[in-house]
Amino acid sequence: MPTEKIGAAAALARLDGWRAAEGRDAIVKEFRFKDFNAAFAFMTRVALHAEKHDHHPEWSNVYNRVDVTLTTHDAGGVTDKDVELAHFMDQAA
Repeated sequence: MPTEKIGAAAALARLDGWRAAEGRDAIVKEFRFKDFNAAFAFMTRVALHAEKHDHHPEWSNVYNRVDVTLTTHDAGGVTDKDVELAHFMDQAA
């Protein structure tokens, strides 16, 4: 059964510190850490969770910063899967 799209606005009402992506139905956040090791440890925790739940972020890392974009590609936009992953990321950070 396909995942139902809820849209960025509905997701943002349930999240702190996230914002709507420009030009697409996605949510974004920048995470900053003490150093590269802390950023990489965060990414490792999230990667294990994402693989277990078969829902993966779009992200990039430069030194102590991790930029994240969440959307559910097969639904064509933001779903509850993205909200759950965003909550996990906030707790992991």
